[in-house]
Amino acid sequence: MKSAACLILLTICTFLSACTTMQAGSAFQAGRRALIGGDDEAALGFFQTVADSNPNFVFTTGSSPRQSIWSYVGRTQYLTDQFPQARQSLERAISGDREENIARLYLGLTLIQEGDRQRGLKEIESGMRGIDSFLNNISRTQGFNIGQFWDPNRDIRNAIQYNLEMISRESFSSQQLIANIERIALQMERETDLARRQESREMRSRNRQRP
Repeated sequence: MKSAACLILLTICTFLSACTTMQAGSAFQAGRRALIGGDDEAALGFFQTVADSNPNFVFTTGSSPRQSIWSYVGRTQYLTDQFPQARQSLERAISGDREENIARLYLGLTLIQEGDRQRGLKEIESGMRGIDSFLNNISRTQGFNIGQFWDPNRDIRNAIQYNLEMISRESFSSQQLIANIERIALQMERETDLARRQESREMRSRNRQRP
């Protein structure tokens, strides 16, 4: 009897866990749609809901960089001018994964907004170099698959190179840099979906051409 009761309890717990995971996934995708669509307040609400229910939630598609929920919470806190909260969330994201390059971009932006320009520039530079490395690596290692659809015209990598050169100069507009980095970060978020859609189109086209 005890064994049967334990099995039932385990089944219930597994079912509830699966339901929670599905709900978190739905809320996360709604948050991404809001973020890409420019509704930062709504995006933050969705991401915070996910973080509250599953603080270890990680977004990955197999080809895109792994990003924790705290990266998304932090960037939308930044976009809604909640800088102290954004810094805490983004530092949490980075502490869990040293390759959270988009989180590094937003942490750098947050630090600049808070007045720590030197550390902010260091984080931004590190994040841009990490993104550049990721794009070059996926183009090289998966160039015949999804890699060919990531930044195909090198728009992101060219923007990174431009901003790295700008940072290396002694004087530049912080506001211009902030606008440029925000644009790069949003382009990377969009690129994840664009690359996957283009890969799907290519696969469907190949399948139709097969005898």
